[in-house]
Amino acid sequence: MSSQDIQEENLPAAQETEHGAVGVADEKNPFADPGLPPHEHRVQDIDERAAKRSERAVAFMFTLSMLATIAFIVSYVAIPHDKAIYVFPIGHLNALNFALGLSLGLALFLIGAGAVHWARTLMSDEELVDERHAIEAPPEVKAKVLADFRQGAKESAIGRRKLVRNTMFGALALFPLSGVMLLRDLGPLPGTKLRHTLWSKGKLLVNMNTNEPLRPSDVVVGSLTFAKPDGLEEHDHEFQTEIAKAALMIVRIQPDDIKDKRELEWSHEGIVAYSKICTHVGCPISLYEQQTHHVLCPCHQSTFDLSDGARVIFGPAGHALPQLRIGVNDEGYLEALGDFDEPVGPSFWERG
Repeated sequence: MSSQDIQEENLPAAQETEHGAVGVADEKNPFADPGLPPHEHRVQDIDERAAKRSERAVAFMFTLSMLATIAFIVSYVAIPHDKAIYVFPIGHLNALNFALGLSLGLALFLIGAGAVHWARTLMSDEELVDERHAIEAPPEVKAKVLADFRQGAKESAIGRRKLVRNTMFGALALFPLSGVMLLRDLGPLPGTKLRHTLWSKGKLLVNMNTNEPLRPSDVVVGSLTFAKPDGLEEHDHEFQTEIAKAALMIVRIQPDDIKDKRELEWSHEGIVAYSKICTHVGCPISLYEQQTHHVLCPCHQSTFDLSDGARVIFGPAGHALPQLRIGVNDEGYLEALGDFDEPVGPSFWERG
């Protein structure tokens, strides 16, 4: 239904404004007032049944938003944090994260959609013209405000009562710490978990691709091999957490080309093992240049020299890659001789 289908006596009375008429340009006023275009009434303005339908639609969206908020609360309480679900076509997702994101997103979207529909169909849409007043306050008002401020400061004695002033500043500075303390409940502190990995003395180096223990003959000069600790399987519940710390890259360098003395001592016949986790933001390193023995992190181009203690030669990484001391057991397999001597990956707040 359009406004043309309604008789004129049913239309709301138009509001007259002094800017409704089109102005005429002249020498004194070269920029004419174009006026406002004729107001076109919406169907909700002239048909109460249409207005009621819009009202019900807005109320329906707000009600759905309330239900979505309740679903968010129920999901937070009822769904285990480690439960996984399959969502086509995305794949496997954390059920709690999926439910929280979906319910919260719907709640916010429906509030916004309801408000927009309310404004577009039920609120007044007539354009009104109002002259702007000067933003700057008159000089006498400014002078009075400054005088009142100085008088208030004098009466408060904040400059003379230093004890009161300093303790007030202290109270205001410390009060926000109560909110900061609430952040403690966001999750358990990491403790020493970031300082240790699954590597330990006697742990075999297992090829990530073949899932077989590595022998020295399996690592040739110029190759790059990725390894994991023996016993860590992809179907393990903590696999992603542990491999993020224990992922290893192995290269073989001619012993004469190794510049760092400790690196040579911790290697076996030129085979060196370094953490695969970049020390910038924790990306996995995967690019190796066999002529220079440089490895490159593809995220931010941090470059490490594996022939010189994996020191940083380019990029934003802050320190060298940790090296794993390796050897060979009685059966001829490569094994770790301990854990990394420092935390792997980027620095963290309690590393010192």
